[in-house]
This record gives sequence, C-alpha cells and structure tokens, in this order.
Amino acid sequence: MKKQFLSVLAFSAILLSSCGGTAKIEKASACGQEGEITASSATAIAETESGKVAGYVENGIYIYKGIPYAKAERFMPPVAADKWEGVRSSRAYGPTCPQGKRMGWYSDEQAFAFNWDDGYPDENCLRVNIWTPGLKDGKKRPVMVWLHGGGYSAGSGQELPSYDGTNLAKKGDAVVVTLNHRLNVLGFLDLSAYGDKYAKSGNAGLLDLVAALQWVNKNIESFGGDARNVTIFGQSGGGGKVSTLLATPSARGLFHKAIVQSGSMLRTMEQKYSRRIGSAVMEELGLKASQIDELCKMPYDKVLAAGDKAIAKVRAEAEKEGVSSFIFGWAPTVDGDVLPVQPFDPQAPAQSKGIPVMIGTTLHEFTMSTYVPAFRTITKEKAVEFLQKKYGERTDEFLTAFEKAYPGYQPKDLVDVDFVFRPGAVEQAKLKAAQQGAPVYMYMFAWESPVLDGMFRSTHCMDIPFAFNNVVHHASMTGGGAEAQALGEKMSSAWLNFARTGNPNAEGLPEWEPYTAEKGATMIFNNDCQVKYNHDKELLEVVMAFPTRGF
Repeated sequence: MKKQFLSVLAFSAILLSSCGGTAKIEKASACGQEGEITASSATAIAETESGKVAGYVENGIYIYKGIPYAKAERFMPPVAADKWEGVRSSRAYGPTCPQGKRMGWYSDEQAFAFNWDDGYPDENCLRVNIWTPGLKDGKKRPVMVWLHGGGYSAGSGQELPSYDGTNLAKKGDAVVVTLNHRLNVLGFLDLSAYGDKYAKSGNAGLLDLVAALQWVNKNIESFGGDARNVTIFGQSGGGGKVSTLLATPSARGLFHKAIVQSGSMLRTMEQKYSRRIGSAVMEELGLKASQIDELCKMPYDKVLAAGDKAIAKVRAEAEKEGVSSFIFGWAPTVDGDVLPVQPFDPQAPAQSKGIPVMIGTTLHEFTMSTYVPAFRTITKEKAVEFLQKKYGERTDEFLTAFEKAYPGYQPKDLVDVDFVFRPGAVEQAKLKAAQQGAPVYMYMFAWESPVLDGMFRSTHCMDIPFAFNNVVHHASMTGGGAEAQALGEKMSSAWLNFARTGNPNAEGLPEWEPYTAEKGATMIFNNDCQVKYNHDKELLEVVMAFPTRGF
C-alpha cells in the first residue's frame, strides 16, 4: 500500500510572497520590516572557510546573500568553493539554478498571490543566504536550514519574499539559512551506466544539499549559530528533500531535527529506472556511449528538452509494463551508495532514529475549486457524481467517513480536501513512531485565506508564511489580517521551539503530544487550534484503497 505514496513533488512548492494588496489587507510599514538598513565596508563582516563576506544589517538582523558553499562541474559531485582574497560582497542574491518555464496552469490570480521571482539562472548556483541576530557574540543559536519546494525540478531559496528569514531570526533568536542546489537534468540525470566518472550524477543535487549542510557545520559559528543544533525544514519538494536526507548516510550528524511540510517522500527512483531515463536522453540527443562527455558541452536548454522527452518516453513504456508508479522523473535515485535504501520504505531510516521529526500537510493542498471555478459552487449531488467516478460502490462509505472526519462540511470540501499528501504524511509518521526513538509530531494546517474571495482556501504552500512569521510580509497570499497574524505568531513559535528543543509546544496552543498510530494526535492549525485524534482514520482507509499518483 505504501507504494501509492510515491511522491507528490513534481507539482512544486512554488511559494509565496509580497506585500501586494487586496481589499482589507493590513500592512505594516516597509512590509512589516521597519528599521534602517546599514551597509558599509566596515559593517557585517563575517569569516568563512573561503574568505570574508560583507553583508548588511536590517531591522537588527545581519543579512548575507549569495555566499558560495560549493562549486561543481556539470553532472559531477560538488567540491569546496574557491577561496577569495579580501572581502566578498554578499548583499544580493546569487544566481538561481537553471530550470524550465513554469507549468502552464498558473493564472493571473496565482501570480498575484504567489508573486514569484525567478531571479537569473546560471549553472554556478550553489549559494546560501543567511539571517542572524548576531555574529560571534558567544551565543549558540539554533540553526534552521530551509529547503525550497519545486519538486526536484524548480524553485530556489530566494524565490519569494516569504522565504525572507528576518522575522523568524528576530523572533526566535535563531539563524535562518536558505540555499540553491542543482535541479532537474543537471541535478538528477543518472548517467552511471556510462562509467565511474558519472557514478554519482543521478544524485548530484542531493549531494549539493549535503555540501550545503557541511558548509553550515563548518561556518555557521561565525554567524552566531550552533552547528550542534541544526534543523532542516522544507515544503513540498523541500519536504521530500528532508525525507531523503533522513536516509542519506553522508548527511548523518549534519542536522539534528527535521520538519516535513507537505512533502512526505517514502520512496524515490530505483536505479534500474533512472538509468533508463539516462539512456533515453542519450538516444534523444543522438549520442553513443563513447560520446557521453558531449553532454557536458551542450546548451542546457537542449539537454533539458531531451530529458523531459526521455521521461515521457520511459513513463509511457512503464505504463505498458505496469510499473509506471516507479517512474518519478527528476528525483534522487537509490544507487546503493549516496542513497543506499528507500527513504521510508519498508521502514523509517535507522540512521535518523534519534532525530525528532515534525510532519504535516494543509487541508486542501492542490485545491480543486481553485483551478476549476465551477467547483466553488458545486452542489452535494454534483460532488457525489464526481466522487462516484473514483470510489464507485464505496462512495456511500466515503461520504459517511467524510462526515465523521469533517462534520458540517461544505459540498466543495468533498472535492477540495487533500488525499494526495495526507495519506503519505500519516504513513511516514506511523513509520517514524514505530521506531520508538525520537518523537514525531503531526499537524494539519486548515486556516483558509480570504484573498480573492477565498479561492485559495488552505492551499498548497499556505502554511509557509505562517511558519516564517511572514503573514504581513506575504499579505497577497494571507490577507495579512489580525487572525492571520495571530496564527502566524503561534505557528512560528511552534517551529522555533521545535528547532531549539525538539518539542513544538508553544504558548497559545493546546498541549501537543507526539504522534502514535494508536492515538493519531494531530494539531489542527486554525483560528481555534485544537488537537484531534485519528479524526480521519476511517476516511483514509477508504481513500487508500484507491491510490492517487502525485504526478
């Protein structure tokens, strides 16, 4: 049954931001970040293993952007960044890692709410960004390393202002880090069948993440952080990266807590399938095995186009073979070396038994009524007709369980409530709890945004500005009102407490106990936060009999 939760990461976490306006949006001055900016040749100088960097100070927070944490040749594992003389200016974001165009289903409304900033792409993209309240002041601050969404195909650590770490760092006296890593064909094209030189090409992007964590381990003390108290957290594809790093031997000891937001990845690519994609790329480009090195010289766009065609071809072949659910596209591969085993199948990774984990989803995720306007006013009768196409003779059983899980629901809830991410999150939490090691905590984000007549509801990514305490900074998504701000204070406190101690309990929240399969304790984040116990257990039992592919 686990294999139905193969990955939900190709639809990216292409996240939130901006202080854009809608009716009744409440905004603080300067997007909620009041205060002077201090930037000079003598301000915010920090030492790294590669050389000195100069940042700036805003709102009492030292900020550094675009610091190289490694370098890499195409398809090769990362190596240490080049050293530099003097002081490197690190006040502006560096390049993003190359990626294709955004998926065509984005609308003007989504562009307004999410307000993406794609930056400028370059293959020399391995950079970190840092927000910290102090430099080498004797404090040992918890470090929170954010892994961006976008599956393994898109996104960046600077994609949206909602990733801005100022508010989180200031509120929690913490160090916040975001980063860029290689994506899609550059990060996950498995060419290992073509010789030892390319043995790790299928996990180059995963090795970038390890390199970034190694850089944090070696350098974060200079930025006021504690290398012995590092939390990795990420949403959607970022959650998948967190899930995978929990099973990556070279990442062991580099982080101490983990948060998976809407991205529980139980399985990833097996090498027999990732190698088929690699061979299909070579065939698409008309290259023989002896010409493998030509791939390093070709324009990125040409290689990416060949990669996308190769994935489509291999997936079509796999459909005929009955193994299409094993074809993930761009994702890490279980190669027996960098990633020896599946992340959470058949069990939680033994190497991270002692690491506390927090796992959660949003109530609606890929909200159907957001993309199909007719569903916003759907009747119960029409919704049931829609459900019968999937659940058939078990539709009545589904409806009974749904009413028990969500009493007083609206008809559109029948098509909007998420059954792609939630089942995998529950399975991941059960596997982690079964280890009887460090605790695992479960949440569901159910708060609904009022923006644009409420069309987004509690959609995929809606939890991010709350975790970062950026609901005003990100008012075009949240509305920025008093209720959003109050929930943002509670959620960001929970995230900060978890990063500091491994326990997310915080003022203003009911007691949040660890998750067990028997009780299924789940914190429901809403205007009235509450803990529910196995509230949707019977509903998920019906849903899991009809697996949904994430992509």
